Amino acid sequence: MSVQERKQRERAERERLIVATARGLAEQQGWDAVTTRRLAERIEYSQPVLYSHFRGKREIIGAVALDGATELAAALRAATAVADGPRARVAALARAYLDFAAANPAVYDAMFQLDGGLAFAQESTPEQLKDAFAALLETLGEVAGEGVHPGVFTEVFWASLHGQATLTRAGRLPPEYLDQRVDLLVDRLALL
Repeated sequence: MSVQERKQRERAERERLIVATARGLAEQQGWDAVTTRRLAERIEYSQPVLYSHFRGKREIIGAVALDGATELAAALRAATAVADGPRARVAALARAYLDFAAANPAVYDAMFQLDGGLAFAQESTPEQLKDAFAALLETLGEVAGEGVHPGVFTEVFWASLHGQATLTRAGRLPPEYLDQRVDLLVDRLALL
């Protein structure tokens, strides 16, 4: 291995450490607790080293969001792969989405609530975000119904899931009715 390859590998490892540390700190104490000073202390590097990877907290949030999008896409595909039939796939997708949001609140916030400097629904949208949307579209596109644009249907279904995730976490929707809400969403929106 050349010196340059080793340095690139070390740089990538430091970057992963910064992102993982930020994510862990945010999950434990919230995003307000994530500061460059605190991250530098936790990873045992100086703040200038941290700034050599990310220009600031906004870019770190963006990096956490991209990792989260990759994980969400994998969770959605895994859930739908084992479901039998269109209704079961849509219900499995909805539950996997809501489970991901509940299990990873700081990551979910990085993806959808905080400014990580990421573009959505544009040419410049990062591939990880496009893939997460594609993971939704793969299942939801098949139940959109005749004459309904599959992408638009997916956006509406996703918006409903996002609303449920954020309202449940905020204590505005009682969690004990999650299954009923998922069933209602699937039965009313998905044309099966």
